[in-house]
Amino acid sequence: MRTRTILLLTMLAAAIAAASPMSARQQQGAGPDAHPDTGGMLRTLEHGDWSCALPGDAAGAAWQPVPEADFTIGPSSSYESEAGRGTYILRGRILTFTRGPKKGERYEQVGRNTVQVLEADGTTGRLTCTRIGAPG
Repeated sequence: MRTRTILLLTMLAAAIAAASPMSARQQQGAGPDAHPDTGGMLRTLEHGDWSCALPGDAAGAAWQPVPEADFTIGPSSSYESEAGRGTYILRGRILTFTRGPKKGERYEQVGRNTVQVLEADGTTGRLTCTRIGAPG
């Protein structure tokens, strides 16, 4: 190859790397506790009803249900909640609601039947959702 061709290919590769989403995340300085969207394998959640709750305390109930956060997972990466229907993507362990009333909400899958909310800064929140039943 000619020197000019090699230089052009090198500059093109550098431009592509600089424009990549991972490069932008690193430049923003995401902290070590943040949950990056690592682009893991695409998967789906277990179908059925998912119930959400906040942890209680020693003086009262162990869990405080949050029924407005509940949802049902259906076929084709779809969900339904009290507010309507939408879609989601599960990439690696990161669940992101992509359409519908829960659009933008993110969770980390911490077990086959459990997800925990991710706050806007990427830290793990207190809200936990657990699959409580198969589709009826």
